Amino acid sequence: MLREVAAVVEAEAQAGDGSAAVGGALERIAAACPGTLAVAVRPAALAPPGVPFGPAPEGSRPPASGGEVPEGDGQPAARAALPDDGPGPEAYGQAYRELSLNEDVELPLASVGKLLLLAEVAMSVDGGILDPDEPVRVHDDDYCGGSGLLLGLSARTWTVGDLALMTAAVSDNTATNALLRRIGLDRVNAAGAALGLTRTRLLDRIREPRGPEHPATFAIGTAGELAGLAALVAGPAGWQVLMREWMLANTDHGLVPALLGHDPEGGRVACKTGTDDGIRTDVGLMGPLAYAVLAGGPPGSDQDLVRAVRLTGVLIAAAATR
Repeated sequence: MLREVAAVVEAEAQAGDGSAAVGGALERIAAACPGTLAVAVRPAALAPPGVPFGPAPEGSRPPASGGEVPEGDGQPAARAALPDDGPGPEAYGQAYRELSLNEDVELPLASVGKLLLLAEVAMSVDGGILDPDEPVRVHDDDYCGGSGLLLGLSARTWTVGDLALMTAAVSDNTATNALLRRIGLDRVNAAGAALGLTRTRLLDRIREPRGPEHPATFAIGTAGELAGLAALVAGPAGWQVLMREWMLANTDHGLVPALLGHDPEGGRVACKTGTDDGIRTDVGLMGPLAYAVLAGGPPGSDQDLVRAVRLTGVLIAAAATR
């Protein structure tokens, strides 16, 4: 299958317009996927083709508010100004439209759902509602197995900014729970709704293991809404810059960018991944494109899901470098 996808990419480069071939390759990848593959691509207006998303310029990080912020969920969700007339499909061409599959299907997200929490934290920091240097003590019930570092570290108090970076960089489940307890589930979902995420939402905190008395999964959402969120993150506002910096720190490039060449500067892809039994998800920015690839299947299908997401990444990379 990889040779077949590579042949499609090569033919596209030679012909100059291989959108139909790309769409056909995506359909073949989806047919070999043991569950549901959902793919969406949007234009990310910040960078022209071939330009990586590098670190933010010096001095562009949003300043701390410097004020005391009360514990709990009393603060309103931050709001970001959205453009009234963003680019439509004509702005990114037929090939990008061909990279669309099951965009509106709701699927479990695993740790990709942490993007909603990070977005609310970034907007609150930018808006002066939340101080990134505010200390947050990790409670006993915040600790959670799975991904992360805090289970092996002795410190019990970290700043909001520390917890956000660990959530983004190593998908730290304990950091996520501590940050989510500080912000509040309802506030995170309200912020997501303000950004246009009406079907993408958090259902619970992170739990390892997750029992029958708990919500079935941490978060659910659609590829279309998540690609839209990634496209929005490419903007120049303070919260967008901060969010992009966190996503650039992600250490897991094992899904959509896995089959691409070595990225020595770490600036080609800014993303967040999600992994659970029967779930592989990846949402991010690659050159001029914002993407979301969600794959969900039966327990034990993980290797086939990984393969589907990685092969889809080859097609996205071909479109991003056109």
